[in-house]
Amino acid sequence: MSAPQLVVHRDKELMAQAAAARLITRIVDAQAARGSASVVLTGGRNGNGLLAALGSAPARDAVDWSRLDLWWGDERYLPDGDPERNVTQAREALLDRVPLDPARVHAMPASDGPYGDDVEAAAAAYAEELAAAAGPDDHGGVPAFDVLMLGVGPDTHVASLFPELPAVRESERTVVGVRGAPKPPPVRISLTLPAIRAAREVWLLAAGEDKAKAAAIALSGAGEVQAPAAGALGRSRTLWLLDAAAASELPRSLYPPATA
Repeated sequence: MSAPQLVVHRDKELMAQAAAARLITRIVDAQAARGSASVVLTGGRNGNGLLAALGSAPARDAVDWSRLDLWWGDERYLPDGDPERNVTQAREALLDRVPLDPARVHAMPASDGPYGDDVEAAAAAYAEELAAAAGPDDHGGVPAFDVLMLGVGPDTHVASLFPELPAVRESERTVVGVRGAPKPPPVRISLTLPAIRAAREVWLLAAGEDKAKAAAIALSGAGEVQAPAAGALGRSRTLWLLDAAAASELPRSLYPPATA
């Protein structure tokens, strides 16, 4: 696993624009090297802000959108099309504006789908879809995602892995159903830390003063059960992308420049 690197931007708008440019570069490089790219999206204000910035980025047409696989780190277990679902928000922010291959957009199941209110069965189905897409050299039953993006909650949660809850302790399964989440809605689907740590690069996005304490805790040696963001690590790179407000409680010793 890679040690975290930090990039701190002046404000959330600049952070979103810079992250979008960085993501375009990573996708284009992966497509040049392997023919396709695989990215895990995150929801929330920072994830959707990045997607909106990507949609208006001058270089967005450098991406071959037909050769891009999109996955999600977590999802609210709500009916298809619900405005609170991450995939619904992602479609509005970007996905409906670019020529993606629908077969390569891997949305997590909805609560009005074939699994009904059985979120555990829905999670198992998504795990099977991930396993089917994994290659012989990939790690842990999931594809080797080129970039896996995560928002960081004020309580240090990532995806739908909340401090001290059972999902953050999962060590075998790649996808789990979550019940009793401390923020609505209480029922969710989430990748687990083993699935997250199979990614080549993990990017954690945090902007705003309400994320400052969480960033400081996660980057100061906390355990992953108490601070799930601390356990979100990429195999080749772990990158924290923050604005100045979210970085305001970090000691200056944690500010080494990230490599390009």
